This record gives sequence, structure tokens and C-alpha cells, in this order.
Amino acid sequence: MSDPAELRELALGVARSVTPELLKRSGRVDVESTKSTASDLVTEVDRWSESRIVEGILAARPQDSVVGEEGTRVEGSSGIRWVIDPIDGTTNFVYRHQGFSISIAAEADGQLVAGVVVDPLSGEEFCAALGHGTTRNGVDVQVSRAEDLSSALLATGFSYEPSNRKLQARVLVHLLPQIRDIRRMGGAAVDLASVACGRVDAYYERGLNHWDRAAGTLIVTEAGGRVTDLEGRNLNGPSLRSAQVTVAAPTSLHGPLLDLLRLSESSSSVRSGQEASP
Repeated sequence: MSDPAELRELALGVARSVTPELLKRSGRVDVESTKSTASDLVTEVDRWSESRIVEGILAARPQDSVVGEEGTRVEGSSGIRWVIDPIDGTTNFVYRHQGFSISIAAEADGQLVAGVVVDPLSGEEFCAALGHGTTRNGVDVQVSRAEDLSSALLATGFSYEPSNRKLQARVLVHLLPQIRDIRRMGGAAVDLASVACGRVDAYYERGLNHWDRAAGTLIVTEAGGRVTDLEGRNLNGPSLRSAQVTVAAPTSLHGPLLDLLRLSESSSSVRSGQEASP
């Protein structure tokens, strides 16, 4: 297997190569089109960023595989696969609102081994390599030491699909009285990085894609946290690609948060079904 630290450094270098253009163009672009819904935005800069990132990776490692949010699919033979979100949080990017980032991860035979999340507006660079811990701008970081869910600050996000948003709002109504508060910042990658450095205590979201959370998952786990689906299965491997709900937290909060989310989801689904009945 390739050295995870070398893969991390390559990811960071490539992310840095697109950062100046993203800073220059954020808040100054037109929405080129939408994807799944009218709120699922994409711009020419998303596509430019993905193209530039892919070129940088394959120039250094031409035998690797690559998958990107904007459609890149490259089959390789090395056993290393790169997972790219060229602008995670495109809506924030369009409005020049804090919370968008570049997210690049590397997998070796299906396991996450390197991850980088770069936030152009703040200048923060979160980096992780398997067995090497997580850093923010070169300084080691760790997840929160919080132990009581009632005093925990959580981050979350909302689906582009209106019917999913309705369910998410119901879950939030059930959850909010039982925690300190909620923050909704935009991109999943920045939310996961925020868990890794203790800026929030935990994070959950329904409906993420593989590229949304790949780098952030390793960044959290290398900072001492857990990232699982709602059933508690660790999301570092093939199951990562199909999980409906992502839950990231320190070990001390993870079990209680799973219990609360399961109860909230169950109550919200029952209520939704009752309202749908004639």
C-alpha cells in the first residue's frame, strides 16, 4: 500500500492549487445548472475545480482510480482510489458564505487512508492520514471531551429533496430540546472537520453522498472520534457508500446520540405516516 502520509501531502498540494481561484470566484459566479432539485446547485467553477484536481492527482499517480462529484470516473490498477468533492457546499460558495470547502480522500482497497478538507475563506487546512492523526494548519487536533449530550453543540445539514427536508425538520424538533443547540453551516466536509477539532461536539446528517463525507470521516476518526451509520457501523470501508445517516461524535457521546437519533427518526416517521393516512 502507498504511504498514507504521502497521499495526504499530494491531496493537500492539489487542494491548494485550486484554492486561489475559488477565493477569487466565490460570490461572483452564476449558477450554471441544478442537479437533483432546484436547490442542488452547480457552477462552472465546480467543474473546473474537479478537472484541475483530477489532473494534479493523475499527473503524480497515473495508475490510480478517481471518482468525483461532477462526473469524473477513472479506472486504475494501483488499488488506490481518490474520492473528490471539488466544492463541497456549492450554495455557500455561490453566496460567498462560510462553510464551503475542497474535499479530497484516498482509499486503499476500499479503506480510507488519507483525507484533506481545505476551507478557502478561513484558510483552514484539515489533514489526516491513517495512523498519523489529524491536523489543522499543521497543529494536532482532537475531538471534544464532552460527555453529556444535554450540553452538546451539534451540527447538521438538510437534504436537497423537499420530502427529506420535511422529515429532517421533524427529527430536529424532537432532538433540539435535549441538546445544547444546533448549528447549520453548509458543507458536510466542514461540519465533520468541526467535529474533529472540537468546534462542535457532534454532527449528524441524512442523505450524504460518498464524496461528501469521505475525507471528513477519516479526519474525525484520526482525531479520536467515531463516524458511523444509524446502526452504529463504522463508515470506513465499503458500507460508507450506502449509509443513509451519518453520525460523527466523540466516543463518549456517540452511543447516547445514536439512541436519541433513532428515537427521533422513529417518532418522526410514525408521525409522517399518520399525517399521510386518509
